[in-house]
Amino acid sequence: MAGHSQFKNIMHRKGRQDAVRSKMFSKLAREITVAAKMGLPDPGMNPRLRLAIQNAKAQSMPKDNIERAIKKASGGDAENYDEVRYEGYGPGGVAVIVEALTDNRNRSASNIRAAFTKAGGSLGETGSVAFMFDRVGEIIYPAEAGNADTIMEAAIEAGAEDVQSDENGHVITCAFEDIGDVTTALEEALGEAESVKAIWRPQTGTPVDEERAQSILKLIATLEDDDDVQNVYANFEVDDETLAKLSAA
Repeated sequence: MAGHSQFKNIMHRKGRQDAVRSKMFSKLAREITVAAKMGLPDPGMNPRLRLAIQNAKAQSMPKDNIERAIKKASGGDAENYDEVRYEGYGPGGVAVIVEALTDNRNRSASNIRAAFTKAGGSLGETGSVAFMFDRVGEIIYPAEAGNADTIMEAAIEAGAEDVQSDENGHVITCAFEDIGDVTTALEEALGEAESVKAIWRPQTGTPVDEERAQSILKLIATLEDDDDVQNVYANFEVDDETLAKLSAA
């Protein structure tokens, strides 16, 4: 069975090709504004803001955009965004978690429910699929950060739990509560990461064929195209032959 990280790589590449840059910047800016509003506007004193800025820089978001997003948090006209998690099942019984930042819960719920229904899935209650995932920290470094052995050694020293390396880069995972400490230790050894975030990692995968996999990828793309949606996670797996076809598509 193919690993979850391989799907992350497929979707990451497809996202780079297909995503509209302004939409991506808008979502990054929203996360920065929310992070700044929930804590101090100083990234040195606000870990969530620091991670949001770091991820924005990794996507080449202009410095002016980042600064505007921070200033917006202290302005009286800043929207109040709610963090909402939606859970449900996609085609083939695949478990899906959707994280959103929204200023209109009714709009978000309606749009997300419609996406699930159109894909032949169904939106469930909060907690209906989360038990099938673990909340962990994910730290990504580009391939040029070092070879697999170097990254593995640095990750072990930093207190990480797992490392997966391939030609696309290095994906390091750690306990959710250790994200800050592990990230700091890795920065000292390897420099700044390309991405640092808390993710939902599937405990086990749901096997699907090529047709169902394509349907799941289409559902995820539809969800990610929604302005309110920040992240989407799913627990599907395919065999190596199907994985190769998806990669080439």
